[in-house]
Amino acid sequence: MNPSFSHSRGQLVANFLAGSWRDKQPALDICVSDLELVTRLLYDSGGAGLAWWRFGKSYLKTSACGELLHQGYYMQALQSAINEDRIVTACGLLGAAGIEPILIKGWSIARLYPHPTLRAYGDVDLLVRPSEYRAALEALNPPDAWWVDLHSELSELEDRPIRELFECSRAVDLQGCKVRVLGPEDNLALLAIHFFKHGAWRPSWLCDIALTIESLPSRFDWNLCFGSNQRQASWIASSIVLAHRLLGAQIDAVPLSAQAREIPDWLLDATLKQWGNLHSRDHLPVQPRPPFARSLRSPRNLLKEVRERWPDPITATFNLNGRVVAFPRFPYQIGAFALQAGQYLLGKAS
Repeated sequence: MNPSFSHSRGQLVANFLAGSWRDKQPALDICVSDLELVTRLLYDSGGAGLAWWRFGKSYLKTSACGELLHQGYYMQALQSAINEDRIVTACGLLGAAGIEPILIKGWSIARLYPHPTLRAYGDVDLLVRPSEYRAALEALNPPDAWWVDLHSELSELEDRPIRELFECSRAVDLQGCKVRVLGPEDNLALLAIHFFKHGAWRPSWLCDIALTIESLPSRFDWNLCFGSNQRQASWIASSIVLAHRLLGAQIDAVPLSAQAREIPDWLLDATLKQWGNLHSRDHLPVQPRPPFARSLRSPRNLLKEVRERWPDPITATFNLNGRVVAFPRFPYQIGAFALQAGQYLLGKAS
């Protein structure tokens, strides 16, 4: 697909989702033909509910594409009800074993929207202390709770001890059940780093960041949020500024330097190209691609295979633990590709 066309479609996705997390929606000055270009992108990326909510009282709601997104919202609402029951069930099973988990992502973010049904999510992600992990697996009995994704650590927050994550967490109500969620500082850090880790490809993740920023408590500890890792702090700050630049998030209260508020052009371009050119292979859960060795048996396909595995600038930056600066990303992309190829070759050799 033409890169400029992908960029333009990505900008349309951003326009449709701007402010979509707010209770009151501003007027939307976009035509039906534009909606037709991005309906599939919005639907496949989990943004159907947010897009439909964003339409407000505009005539787009009655268009064919608007109705399709409305149906997508109904599907999200049904899945949301199912997931809430699953969360209560899983926490009940763990509670009976004396284990209190932290619910991460999913409903812990959806609950902040005007309606939790607006935010699509799949599995139930639960964090438990490493010492309780084996007991938690036994308590959940996988055949009966296969929808739970159990964690004993969070790679995105590796500089934060699990003990501190639990100390800063808080309990909220869900169907009369107390469910523990991350503290606001850890939650925003997790959302921002997770967004970077997965190449910024899902627009609703940036909506989560925008919503969280506009919902922060008055006593928010920004030093705790940014943490001690300077590279991760640059990812968090860049995600916040990106939410402002693309979606109109209000970030006046965020203590960012003038330099931190100037994100590089490559980050904006890479995000919009991702949003405007989603492939089925990008949709979670990610499906592994065929072994690269197949290409060696057919040299004509080698260039195609390299292109399909070529890392985007954001993922390459994350994988090589780089900072978000104006320095060109091509060296990072070469390094990330070489690292991926090396890991494959080492795996084959072992």
